[in-house]
Amino acid sequence: MKRFMAMLNKNKNKDPPPSKLLDLAGKLCQDLQSSSPSLEKLVGAMMGCKHKMYFLTNIHIVRACVFVHIRNGQHDTACSLLEHCKAEEKEELVQLWHEVHYRRVMERHHKDFLTPVQKFRCRKRNPPPISLCPEGLKTRNYPEEVRQHLHRFAVEVTANPDKKQRDGLARDMNLQPVQVYNWFANYRRRRQS
Repeated sequence: MKRFMAMLNKNKNKDPPPSKLLDLAGKLCQDLQSSSPSLEKLVGAMMGCKHKMYFLTNIHIVRACVFVHIRNGQHDTACSLLEHCKAEEKEELVQLWHEVHYRRVMERHHKDFLTPVQKFRCRKRNPPPISLCPEGLKTRNYPEEVRQHLHRFAVEVTANPDKKQRDGLARDMNLQPVQVYNWFANYRRRRQS
């Protein structure tokens, strides 16, 4: 930590900072994950310097910053940091985005955990920004023509197809048999309610 602080002070006017400084910061963030006060001091030093955006290209540093902000109840700051960071690991950034929102909901409702349904609702209410998901969120819905074909089969033939029928539908629709099975199970469940 002392070595990092000395390097940071020595290179505070270099633009961009040396890669050794960035690598050391990433390594320290990994090593100090369980040491709360030291990690907080490190994050404070990095976020307080003019090279802040260079540090935010390293996923280990981004993760450390987000967890420090969450621990301090600074959810909006954590979200803003994720929105503007330049780390390449987009999937992990999306996970961190969700984690920030899970923690916010848990604190608001004084809970220690969220159920899968609560997490799902939280993700729906707080989708990640375009900067984290440039191609948009992956959806699990089937294309309209697939849904229409399955619905037509359910109405005109049967809502409870046997294995042979499900396998044929899966082949025709380019789906897995288990996907067809689940679609019909969900279809029957929706009709009952």
